Amino acid sequence: MEQKKKKITFKDAIAMICLVTLIFSIGFSIYKLFDAPAELSEARPHERLKSDYVLMLVQCLLGCVVLFLPAAIEKHFKIDIPNYMEVFYFIFLYCAIYLGEVRNFFFIIPYWDLILHTFSGAMLGVLGFSLVNIMNNSKKVQVTLSPAFTLLFAFCFALAVGGVWEIYEFVMDGLLGMNMQKFMLENGTQLIGRAALADTMEDMIVDAIGAGVMCFIGYFTLKHKNKKERTAVQKDTAVMEEHA
Repeated sequence: MEQKKKKITFKDAIAMICLVTLIFSIGFSIYKLFDAPAELSEARPHERLKSDYVLMLVQCLLGCVVLFLPAAIEKHFKIDIPNYMEVFYFIFLYCAIYLGEVRNFFFIIPYWDLILHTFSGAMLGVLGFSLVNIMNNSKKVQVTLSPAFTLLFAFCFALAVGGVWEIYEFVMDGLLGMNMQKFMLENGTQLIGRAALADTMEDMIVDAIGAGVMCFIGYFTLKHKNKKERTAVQKDTAVMEEHA
């Protein structure tokens, strides 16, 4: 008996596009490593350096790894992550790594970095709500969290992940001599005081805004859902008492 071919879903197609793009980008960054200059020249002040392609290579390699993170989580913890969450996740990776780093959208498109951080904050806020929803529906966890606590958890979860990302940028700047946290100008002049902190704080602020908006939407949605469930239970109880 012939086995039925597995149907390729929209989620699978997006993941495949992202993976193929990252693999080609890895090859491109390795090729450019041998061709790029080590230092900027006055004739080509905006030319990418070897360190830029090192970062590109690292980002693409990490992207290929974390692309399989949702599937690994589902398999290990025996949970089902909503398809729309995985699609948003793959799109974010594509926009951040390929468009942002490889295609240089961070410098071509104004506020591209802030747009991505706002989107990621919102996405992580939704993920935080999804995690709590999984725990509330799990038979292994004998506790049901209130909408207010769920909001607090989801918001803090989103900011915590955003903070981990800023740590990653700080470490990469130190190890590879990069400027991911925008602490210096293009000519190498290092900023001081609030100017040096501006990029990091802007990222954290828009993370909080994106997460906050989605968390409040989730809060009122969850509260309305719980209210409807309580009303339904009360009606069922009243009907049972009438027939008792």
